[in-house]
Amino acid sequence: MKIEKEAVCGNIESGDIQVTLSPNEKEGIVIELTSVVKPIFGDAIEETVREVLADFEIDTAKVVLQDKGALDCVIRARVQAAVLRSLGQKYDWSKEDALWQAV
Repeated sequence: MKIEKEAVCGNIESGDIQVTLSPNEKEGIVIELTSVVKPIFGDAIEETVREVLADFEIDTAKVVLQDKGALDCVIRARVQAAVLRSLGQKYDWSKEDALWQAV
């Protein structure tokens, strides 16, 4: 699945990450990461982003990350929200057996 519409989630404050998800003209996932912890955690951050995108079956997108020391759970939540915003869908928290459901 391809991202068709740009979406932003998060902010640039300590302990958070801003995720900008947009269409990619070429095939594949392109990740641009800016982070003070990139030398130590950059690979782990990118792996988390790729896992979340794979969960949503997103295989073509451009992802711009501006990290300020966000924890893994925050990164996952921000990427999930950006994906759902770009698809124009909402998260259904009542569905325990599914990653997400359109409402």
